[in-house]
Amino acid sequence: MPHETALIATIAIGLAYAFVGGMVAVRLRLPPLVGYLLAGVVVGPFTPGFVGDAHIAPQLAEIGVILLMFGVGMHFSVSDLWAVRSIAVPGALAQIIVATALGVGVAHLWGWSLGAGLVFGLALSVASTVVLLRALEASGKVETADGRIAIGWLIVEDLVMVLALVLLPAFAPQLGGVTSSHDAAAGDGIWLSLAVTLGKVVLFVALMLVVGTRVFPWVLRRVERMKSRELFTLGVVALALGVAFGSAKLFGVSFALGAFFAGVVINECDFSHRAAADLQPLQDAFGVLFFVAVGMLFDPMILLRRPLQVLAVLAIIVVGKSLAAFGIVLALRRPCSTALTVSAALAQIGEFSFILAGLGLSLGLITLEAQNLVLAGALLSITLNPLVFYLVSLAYPTKTT
Repeated sequence: MPHETALIATIAIGLAYAFVGGMVAVRLRLPPLVGYLLAGVVVGPFTPGFVGDAHIAPQLAEIGVILLMFGVGMHFSVSDLWAVRSIAVPGALAQIIVATALGVGVAHLWGWSLGAGLVFGLALSVASTVVLLRALEASGKVETADGRIAIGWLIVEDLVMVLALVLLPAFAPQLGGVTSSHDAAAGDGIWLSLAVTLGKVVLFVALMLVVGTRVFPWVLRRVERMKSRELFTLGVVALALGVAFGSAKLFGVSFALGAFFAGVVINECDFSHRAAADLQPLQDAFGVLFFVAVGMLFDPMILLRRPLQVLAVLAIIVVGKSLAAFGIVLALRRPCSTALTVSAALAQIGEFSFILAGLGLSLGLITLEAQNLVLAGALLSITLNPLVFYLVSLAYPTKTT
């Protein structure tokens, strides 16, 4: 495909296939995202016909993640985030440990190395922010107490994964991965790297809460006085993407996390509801591209080559991880409804799982087949997640707070 048309073709054909797939899914009384995922498989490199650009699609999907997390932040105040710390922090940490241990245990039974099992388990331990938010919106739980806990839990998971991405290359040689002079140097300064990463995260959050809360609302107020709808929308999009990009490049946090805190800051502005409404169409369009990009990564033949291993991966994600989260929430003395909501929220994996698997592959810790198992688990768990939330809603109908 000519380079100058790759972007247009990927967006146009990807969205067209997603539209058709979504229509068919709704007709069959399935969630539309199932159709979006299958559309991605159709335009991916593992099926005949048109093949979308495998480099452009994930970047388009990342824009969807940024806009979605920015929108969530605009419904989340600092006090809301602080209020769920007592359950989100210990709960997320305990759940990551349990899920990673399950992954390591299964990998050991398959004869994999400790390093492979560790990467595999970490990839299965972290849920997709996009899938969680779509499910919460569909079930009307975004602004409930249980929804806030689930979102806070995911924020903690994202922070842990940021640290994991820093530590993994440094420990790769000891875990059986490829080694180089760069890896050795990184291994020598591992604690310094960890301290620098933590310092950058703290500095970013401090700047957003101290400086951003004053500057961003002031900018939007000035733009709003100009009475230009398009300038206001442009300003909101520029803030979302600019802060997300800057946070990743300057402070080492994820795009999603940077966008979330930018949204939290904008929430202090009088025009936050208007900003959220203006962003909604862009969130929907790029959110669809996220699911298409996930489908493009999936090799359907893994279902025939490793059916039992795929089922084991799916069981860890949907059953093992969810049961662990359910028990942890109950142990923290929260009601059963909260435990079920958090369990349903975590019964899938997504963007960080792909990043971890890709990093593990590049470091020689896991094989391409292991990466395909992670991708299979992601696609199948994302497909099943709306059903899990539906079952939870039958047991505990939504109650807003």
